[in-house]
Amino acid sequence: MEKTASHHIQKDHQQYVLTSWAKQQGTVPKVITKAEGVFFWDEQNHRYFDMSSQLVYTNVGHQHPKLLEAFQHIGDIPLSSPGFASASKSALAKKIIELAPSNMQKVFFTCGGAESNEHAIKIARMVTGRYKIFSRYRSYHGATFGAGNLTGENRRLSVEPGIPGFVKFDIPYLYREAIDFASEEQATDFYLKRLHQQILYEGPNTIAAVFIEPIPGSNGVIIPPKGYLEGVRALCDEFGILMVCDEVMSGFGRTGKMFAVDHYDFEPDLITFAKGITSGYAPLGGVIVSDQIAAYFDDHVLMTGLTYSGHTMCTQIGLETLKIYEEENIIENAWVIGEILAARLDELRNYSIVGEVRHIGLFAAVELVKDKTTREPLIQYGLDYGQDPVRLMNKFIAMLLDKGFYTYSHESSVIIAPPLIITKDELNEAIDIFETVLKDFEKEVLEIGETKIVSAK
Repeated sequence: MEKTASHHIQKDHQQYVLTSWAKQQGTVPKVITKAEGVFFWDEQNHRYFDMSSQLVYTNVGHQHPKLLEAFQHIGDIPLSSPGFASASKSALAKKIIELAPSNMQKVFFTCGGAESNEHAIKIARMVTGRYKIFSRYRSYHGATFGAGNLTGENRRLSVEPGIPGFVKFDIPYLYREAIDFASEEQATDFYLKRLHQQILYEGPNTIAAVFIEPIPGSNGVIIPPKGYLEGVRALCDEFGILMVCDEVMSGFGRTGKMFAVDHYDFEPDLITFAKGITSGYAPLGGVIVSDQIAAYFDDHVLMTGLTYSGHTMCTQIGLETLKIYEEENIIENAWVIGEILAARLDELRNYSIVGEVRHIGLFAAVELVKDKTTREPLIQYGLDYGQDPVRLMNKFIAMLLDKGFYTYSHESSVIIAPPLIITKDELNEAIDIFETVLKDFEKEVLEIGETKIVSAK
């Protein structure tokens, strides 16, 4: 039997490519043979809803005709190193500043999210003359060495022992908090007092920046309680600490607004971004800095850089992507369809294995539990990828995939973040699949639980 082209692609991948976050033996990746809008097809011509926008970046969908057209004109754009001005770089930076919070003034371009956070760390240390960097547990900021030290979940362990000066503090994860707060405001007060105390313990004059994902993505779309982010801003102001918001995943419409910080009443000092700026069609990221930070570098050398900072072709694709957001009202669609997604997901709370659902715009997570009363998670924090509970969660993702629903999970949370162009009918069809699979999976989880009870007897 003649081998297909897809078969050779799979074999070459297995032989020559290191796949991230996976044991290499036994990894057989599907081959995407075509894609359009919110769908893609594999080598067997099976169609899938892309319900995580690949890794939360195909905001304008697959094979968008306007972006494909933009690539046809790349030959008209001269390459230039970072020290030169170029039309696309200048225009994109200007547009980003127009869309960003009012205190922002300049952009430093990178090639992706982890790089953006790496450079934000350096900028914060340069501007303040301090060396400590605060970030939260249950956060993900990238897998490079600096961004890995910034990260607060178990994927940081591969870079430890790490760089001196990285300090972690607790995230307001109310569903998993041991304290039963009477209100969100009470929870906010509790967490801010703890952060204030930790700042004092660490020495305020040593702390350069506090890094926060306004709405953590891969760790389960954890929505902050009322007033929390504004309270962190106030603490940073009190002690002269820079506040950095990592919007790599939440930026450019994912939450129904241009940036997640736009939902709240504060302005950060720096914003890091990537993913949605080009919808993944080209590798691009960056750091947006405030007017005060920009002014600092008027008289001080910016001691950082990289070869492809502001790459002319990538910035051109970024510029075209922002035009699409505006011309096709994509961010408004994310909010409107996000309300429909919220209503559908809230209905899933009735299932015995659904502990909590969290959502804002087209950014959502469904957290699965073994026991709804005790809130015991399906997967305990920090388990190795090869352990049995993790394989159970992997089975759920595989069951979804088998029915044409592609996404990924982290620990006990399943991410739902489709392209921002998704329609009401497409969304409802996809969530129908999710609910059908959830019903089947619930039976399996309950049966496993009953088997363990019988075995114990």
